[in-house]
Amino acid sequence: MKKPEKAPDMQELIGEVSDVLRFDALLKHVENPLVSGKYLHWDKLRYYDPPGGLTHREWWLALKMSRRSRSHNTPLVDMNDSPFHYVIVDPIPERLHQIDLGAGGRIEVSGGMQEITNPETRDRYYVRSLIEEAITSSQLEGAATTRPVAKEMIRTGRRPRDRSEQMILNNYRTMQRIGELKKEPLSIDLVLEIHKIITRDTLDGPSAAGRLRNDSERVVVDDMYGEVLHEPPPASELEERMTNMCDFANGKTPKEFVNPTIRSILLHFWLSYDHPFVDGNGRTARALFYWSMLRHKYWLFEFISISQIIRKEPVKYGRAFLYTESDGNDLTYFVLYHLDVIHRALKELHRYLKEKSLDLQKLEAELRGVVMLNHRQRALVGHALRYPHQVYSVESHRRSHNVVYQTARTDLLDLAKRGLLRARKVGRAWRFMPADDIEERLRTLT
Repeated sequence: MKKPEKAPDMQELIGEVSDVLRFDALLKHVENPLVSGKYLHWDKLRYYDPPGGLTHREWWLALKMSRRSRSHNTPLVDMNDSPFHYVIVDPIPERLHQIDLGAGGRIEVSGGMQEITNPETRDRYYVRSLIEEAITSSQLEGAATTRPVAKEMIRTGRRPRDRSEQMILNNYRTMQRIGELKKEPLSIDLVLEIHKIITRDTLDGPSAAGRLRNDSERVVVDDMYGEVLHEPPPASELEERMTNMCDFANGKTPKEFVNPTIRSILLHFWLSYDHPFVDGNGRTARALFYWSMLRHKYWLFEFISISQIIRKEPVKYGRAFLYTESDGNDLTYFVLYHLDVIHRALKELHRYLKEKSLDLQKLEAELRGVVMLNHRQRALVGHALRYPHQVYSVESHRRSHNVVYQTARTDLLDLAKRGLLRARKVGRAWRFMPADDIEERLRTLT
C-alpha cells in the first residue's frame, strides 16, 4: 500500500498568508468542508483544480478551517498528546439514521427478515454470520484456507489442522463470546480475555496471548516492502491508554453525546492505533466494534459481517487509517469508511435473506412435485423447512392427517431413511427432528 502524502500543517499554512485581503478571499471558501460531495484528503485534493484563483495550499487551508470549526475532539490522543477529532458531514447523519432504523429496536419484517426474528429459524442465520465473520476476519490477517473447508471444520467440530484453521476457529469462538459479554462493561481484563481467545495456539510465543506487549517487543505496521506505515505508542503507556479507552467505550468520556455507532467505530480505531498486542490487534479491534454495537442494542449486528465487506477492498481499510494519521488526527476519514462498510454489510444481509426466502419458497413449490413423497410427507417437510427445531411424533403426525398409527409411523421412518429427519427413541416412543442439512438433502430429491 502506498503511503499517502502527509497533509500540510494548518498553522504553517496560516503563516504563509500574510496579506489580509488574501485571507479574506480564503474565508469565502470555508463554508463547506466537502469538495464535490467528498471529504477529500490532501493526497487527492492536490489533483483537483482550486476555485477562485487559489493555490492548492490556500484551498487546503480554507477546507481545514471549515473542518476544524465543526470538529469534535475525542479522548484519544496521539503520542504528542494531540487529540483525534471528527466532523459530522454528509452522508454521516443519513447513515446513522439508517442504522438506528434498520439495526436496532423493532424493524420491518419483510424480504426474508422474518427468518431472523423467528426464534425457530434465527439460529441458522446467527451461526452463518459467525462463520462468515470468523473466516473473513482471519483471512484479512493472512489465514489461508477455503470457505468450504472452514465451514466443515466449524460445523463438524473437528480439530484445526493448521494455524489458519486455528485462527478461524478462534474468531468463531470469540464472536460467540462477544454475544455473551455484550451486557458487560469494557475493562482491560475483558479486552485481554478477548485477545486470548482470538490468538490461542496461533502465536510464535504462546505467552503473548492475552497480555499487553512489553518494552522489548517492538511492534510496527508496515507494508510488504518494509516501509513503516504506523508506529504505535510505547508499551509503557499502554495500561493508561487502555484505561482511557475503556472509559470511552463505557460512555464515561467525553461529556458530550457521542452517537453509539460513532463510539463503536472510534473504539475500533482506538485499539488499532494503540496496537497493544504482539499480534491479533486487527481481529481484536473488530471484535470490540461488535461488542460495542451489541451493547448499544443494535441486535442486527449479530447477523452481519463487516470483515466480509472489508476483505473485498482491503486497501481502502488501510488507507482510512493512514488518511487519519497523515491529516492531523482527523478521524472523519475512518468514520466515513466504516459507515460505508456497515451500509454495504446491511445491504448484503438483506440481499442474502431475501434470496434465501425466495429459495425456500421455490424449494417448497418444487417439493409438491416430488412423487417419491406422499402429500402428508410433503406437508411435514414443508413445515420442517420453516421450523427446523420442531419435534414430530407418530401421534402428532397421525392426528394432523387423520390416519392410522401404522401409516403415520411408516411416513416418518421413510423420511428418516431418506435423511430428511433425524430419529431417536425416547423411552418407547420415537421422536423426529429435521436434519441439519435438510435443504441440501431435499435438492437431491427435487
